Amino acid sequence: MVSRCGRRLLHVLGLSFPLLSRRPRLLCPPLLMKPLVVFVLGGPGAGKGTQCARIVEEMDQTMAVNAQKNKFLIDGFPRNQDNLQGWNKTMDGKADVSFVLFFDCNNEICIERCLERGKSSGRSDDNRESLEKRIQTYLQSTKPIIDLYEEMGKVKKIDASKSVDEVFDEVVKIFDKEG
Repeated sequence: MVSRCGRRLLHVLGLSFPLLSRRPRLLCPPLLMKPLVVFVLGGPGAGKGTQCARIVEEMDQTMAVNAQKNKFLIDGFPRNQDNLQGWNKTMDGKADVSFVLFFDCNNEICIERCLERGKSSGRSDDNRESLEKRIQTYLQSTKPIIDLYEEMGKVKKIDASKSVDEVFDEVVKIFDKEG
């Protein structure tokens, strides 16, 4: 399932992700200006969703002042090589990946965060056994995507083990630096 940040981007770009394939489909003619995209990646519980919600507010303010400063977030994508190949095939020439915002966090901290979240979220996968499997999937499928972008010099790494506000301060610095 695509996150709220992801749905917003997809709406702006005119894309949809069928639930089964998770591959983008173009629903409208290409935009005149190629959008700059920021992939937001990290393990389960690293704070991607929390930070995306805050980043969107900051981006709305920035774009209200200068419409040319338009970056779009895709939260939790691409999760694996299939996702990346689908993106490259569909979006080649239509959007540019500006960078990957990588929320790096110790696995045990991620698990503890998710267990705490599970007390009120109602998410059935916020239990230790599921979380350990999700972390293994992340390490096997998503981490290689991050490493690939790291080789291209397109990863902005943030220590996500800090508090929400401290992490957001680092996010703001990165977005300010990237223009």
